[in-house]
Amino acid sequence: MLAGYHRVAVELRKARSVAVCSHVKPDGDAIGSVLALTLALRSAGIAAVPTLADPADPPSTYRFLPGFGLFVAARDLEPVDVFVALDTPNPDRLGVAAALADSARATLVLDHHPDNTGFGTVNLTDPAAAATGLMVWRLLEPLGVTPTADIALCCWAALVTDTGRFAYGNTTADALRDAAAMLEAGVDPAEAHRLLHESRSGASLTLESTVMGRVELANDGRVAHTWVSSADYATTGARAEETEHLIDGVRVIDGIDVAVLIRVHADHVRVNLRAKTGFDVGAVARKRGGGGHAAAAGYSTGGTRESVLADLLPDLPGGASS
Repeated sequence: MLAGYHRVAVELRKARSVAVCSHVKPDGDAIGSVLALTLALRSAGIAAVPTLADPADPPSTYRFLPGFGLFVAARDLEPVDVFVALDTPNPDRLGVAAALADSARATLVLDHHPDNTGFGTVNLTDPAAAATGLMVWRLLEPLGVTPTADIALCCWAALVTDTGRFAYGNTTADALRDAAAMLEAGVDPAEAHRLLHESRSGASLTLESTVMGRVELANDGRVAHTWVSSADYATTGARAEETEHLIDGVRVIDGIDVAVLIRVHADHVRVNLRAKTGFDVGAVARKRGGGGHAAAAGYSTGGTRESVLADLLPDLPGGASS
């Protein structure tokens, strides 16, 4: 694995220009790892710019992260020498940035998803890593970059969000050792927690109340599911990016094995899955063209909320197919 980090570092060191990107609908690991690597490359004198797989702006919930103002839309970027895809298991997840990756001399992939397709010129995948941001942190030494407080905060945000504040099963001893090193580099954990988890809008609380009021149990109480629609954003005034945490509220229900959040959009339905007791929701998502980890996964599909549930529930714990 160490050789893989050195190979990535060599490729980055000789790059004339670099675009750093992650998957569509970026979460904390995606945004944190992109900004951490961008700041690290710039500190090493490598021309790097963060970009997005979506045509929209980056989620404002992460606007406190250092480097957030550096994002440039993929459509506004000239071709780059090297494209770095972070936390992205396949090229379809690069969205509008896919053309930028295709035009680059080399594409470097750093990812911790177990279903990564190895689509890069150079691929560094580590399913045992708790977050892709942790892989970026481990790349600093081969790059010859001394971690700053800003880089550490971006990596911390990535690690904290993907481990559920160090509560999920991917919280390993190695992850905690790296977390300690981030604190030593200057992260204030109390302030980071406030910015990550205690800076929500009143509208987001109204939306959460609505969504939690819709929770239902299925499959003999082993599955809890709820839903949110585009109309709910208009009604409550909440922003779409403020829904990232909603499924965690469903997951806390005692006795369930899987939590499901269905996001109903005008042209598609997005399904987010979280497991509590070892059931592999990643396999369920991959069966439907999606992906993710054993404990956290998702997919997009057509149909209605009712048709999605009818298709999904038989494959979850307590269902006819499980």
